[in-house]
Amino acid sequence: MTSMMTRAAMAATALMLAAMPASAQGIDQKINEVFAASTGWFVGFIFSPFPGTTFPWIVAWLVVAATVFTLYFAFIQLRGFRHAISLVKGDYSDPNDAGEVSHFQALATALSGTVGLGNIAGVAVAVGIGGPGATFWMILAGLMGMASKFTECTLGVKYRNEYPDGTVSGGPMYYLTKGFAERGLPGGKILAVMFSIFCILGALGGGNMFQANQAHAQITNVVGDYPGVITGVIFAAVVFAVIVGGLQSIAKVTEKVVPIMGIMYVVTAVVILLLNFDKIGWAFGQIFEGAFTGLGVAGGMVGALIQGFKRAAFSNEAGVGSAAIAHSAVRTKEPITEGYVSLLEPFIDTVVICTMTALVIIITGQLLIDPATGNYMLNEAGTAIATVDGNGGVALTSAAFSASFGGFKYILALAVILFAFSTMISWSYYGLKAWTFLFGESNGSQLFFKVMFCFFVIVGASASLGPVIDFSDAAIFAMAVVNVVGLYFLMPIVKRELEGYLGRLKSGEIKKFGTPAE
Repeated sequence: MTSMMTRAAMAATALMLAAMPASAQGIDQKINEVFAASTGWFVGFIFSPFPGTTFPWIVAWLVVAATVFTLYFAFIQLRGFRHAISLVKGDYSDPNDAGEVSHFQALATALSGTVGLGNIAGVAVAVGIGGPGATFWMILAGLMGMASKFTECTLGVKYRNEYPDGTVSGGPMYYLTKGFAERGLPGGKILAVMFSIFCILGALGGGNMFQANQAHAQITNVVGDYPGVITGVIFAAVVFAVIVGGLQSIAKVTEKVVPIMGIMYVVTAVVILLLNFDKIGWAFGQIFEGAFTGLGVAGGMVGALIQGFKRAAFSNEAGVGSAAIAHSAVRTKEPITEGYVSLLEPFIDTVVICTMTALVIIITGQLLIDPATGNYMLNEAGTAIATVDGNGGVALTSAAFSASFGGFKYILALAVILFAFSTMISWSYYGLKAWTFLFGESNGSQLFFKVMFCFFVIVGASASLGPVIDFSDAAIFAMAVVNVVGLYFLMPIVKRELEGYLGRLKSGEIKKFGTPAE
């Protein structure tokens, strides 16, 4: 049956490829024009700043929510960190519990959806505009975002659907529907449908086309120009081979790819820091001083704060609700355990990986300093810090790493490919669960979405659909608007789950798996 489905899917993909017109560039431009005209207002609204500032209200929405959850759960990210590690190690895991994947696999799948190009290019943009001080605010926002992940992932497991074949479906669309009904609140179903629509759009764009597009750009940077459709077809075939097997297949890949790509990137950064050991203290001094003085960069302290908060929010997606979909599939009968495990996600993504990127950029001297004043020099436009060779974004990160390792562009290209691939397969699962919530769990419905997702991989690698990507990014953060509203109403349920779990843990009712009963 699976082979028949695979052949049907490949045939459908071939038909869609055959239907693609030769004048791809003209189609690209036409889609850009239509999308920009019809959806520009939505993109502008989601990312619009507060009057008189450059601070997007959606970032404030996520940061305020993270602060509320941090205080409401009494700094759970600090109290629960050690227990989270024990859970990931499997100390409390019962293989007979309902669910599809282990705590570690769920964490790896969720991380693969957030660890990506934002950690490489996005951090460079934040530091390039906000200076080293942006790193401090990025770390702070990442630490607070751990509480948002704790809240949404606990709810994801508590209100998931469990099916006779052992599969599960969970996420905001389920806890908005069931949780609101349980509390007698209206509007849950409407919020769930809105979230699902935004999730599908975000999965096809930011979680798919953008990733394929940037991966192709990095590959051509190493091997030279060639048609993007080739990259697209190869990526689509590999992605389909993974996602056709469902979450367990995805988890088996991500539990290997995520540690490899994360360790490879972090180890490279650590080696560079060790080679520049004498500058580490100075770099941290720049980070702390810049966080509260601005060191003369564009926007000063406020500019550093805005860039740091923005990068953390865009990188770890705490409050967006996407990770709750992956975490919902964990094998456990205690919803709160996956809340604990999810605490590690923003920590690894933002506090560790994003900080490593920022430190390497600072310590390798990519940001130009005026020797007369000690302040960072601005570019000609006065909008960002002047850099060596005028680099920005991913080029700035590449230059920073290459300053110590001349061949780093090859490592970076491999990292980008792995980041893009892992992000795509994770977002395929997020989009699939939103799709099946709206259109049912049948095999045909699921296969249709998977084929469509892979087709958009090819489109993304072949074209530069700027407004389409902008719209899908806006859709991802529109998910956060809907999700956070739900979290505010449902967080008392999470608190009740937490208090009950801690009570049973303290009394000895909950034991490490394999510990004999007294």
